Amino acid sequence: MGRLFWKFFFTFWLAQVVTVFGVGIAVWALRPDQPQTFLPEMRMPPPMDAPAVMPPPFGMRDGMPLPPMAGREPPRRGGFLPPLLPVVAGSVVSLIFAALLAWYFARPIRSLRKAFDEVANGKFDTRIGATIGGGRDELVDLGQDFDRMASRLQGLMEAQRRLLHDISHELRSPLARLQAATDLMQQQPERAAELITQLERDTGRIDELVGELLTLARLDSGMTEGMDGDIDLHEILEQIVADARFEAGSRHCAVEVVIPEQIPIKGNAELIFRALENVVRNAVLHSPENTLIEIAVRSEESGRWQIKVADQGRGVPPSDLDAIFQPFFRSSTNADIAGYGLGLAITQRVVIAHGGKIRATNRASGGLQVEIVLPAA
Repeated sequence: MGRLFWKFFFTFWLAQVVTVFGVGIAVWALRPDQPQTFLPEMRMPPPMDAPAVMPPPFGMRDGMPLPPMAGREPPRRGGFLPPLLPVVAGSVVSLIFAALLAWYFARPIRSLRKAFDEVANGKFDTRIGATIGGGRDELVDLGQDFDRMASRLQGLMEAQRRLLHDISHELRSPLARLQAATDLMQQQPERAAELITQLERDTGRIDELVGELLTLARLDSGMTEGMDGDIDLHEILEQIVADARFEAGSRHCAVEVVIPEQIPIKGNAELIFRALENVVRNAVLHSPENTLIEIAVRSEESGRWQIKVADQGRGVPPSDLDAIFQPFFRSSTNADIAGYGLGLAITQRVVIAHGGKIRATNRASGGLQVEIVLPAA
């Protein structure tokens, strides 16, 4: 039983107890007087010269037996009002308790209706936890749930506004360069070959950005298909590691891999490849020259696979460890590295869609470590 049930129970029980107590007091206060007995009528003895007359036997009069109540005073009856006083008292007490109980429920319900109306009108900063009360029952829990819902909606709306702002900011630069390149081609046709290369580069950047945004939007909306396919994570990682070693070779970085021969999981192979590739490429991009990138996979006792990707770069400030999974977030320590800040955001949503977890930590020896946990097949 919930706390609200017990509040109902004890409230009605207390009302009944008080009602019975009030009725008992009223009955006791208005009880009739105790019946009183009186002696039979006293008769004077006859004169001495009068003939002797035998008195009638006790309980007889004029030769007839007296009724059972004869010789007793009948109880006095009250008026019409005293018998109704216990009923009136009980009704008044029940009415008071019913009014208090109705007020107890009506007040938070009115607050909830007002708060829902404000949220529907776009006031996502509405909170009602403090107005409902500080107790612990289902009504207070409902108010706290509303506050969490409003906070979540407010966060989503702010994230949407920030995302639109970031998209417009990221698209403005390549679009401006495209416009400038087309104007130069019209003014200086002899530079067409050079400007076409610039056009291709900028259109490629726009195409990459739009592709990542579509992937992010599809993951946020839950539109993921083929999530129950059989995947061998070993094969995916081998391909990702080969590409990482090729990219890291230009900076003389080594990629060390420790993975089992078979890593069976369930999911979408394309999305898993995209998620792990983002993490590994991020580690390669943030690794200084002549450093080591570590990739390790091990099985957990809970039936999950733990994947760790660590680099020896500058890491990120502790306050940014959760924010790096937000779209377009760029840590201040890595602002000089090219990118849109969408890779880790896509990775996080892919991992969550597959029932896994992801977190980032700074290594004690320096660098960033990203840990991914995925359920085994």
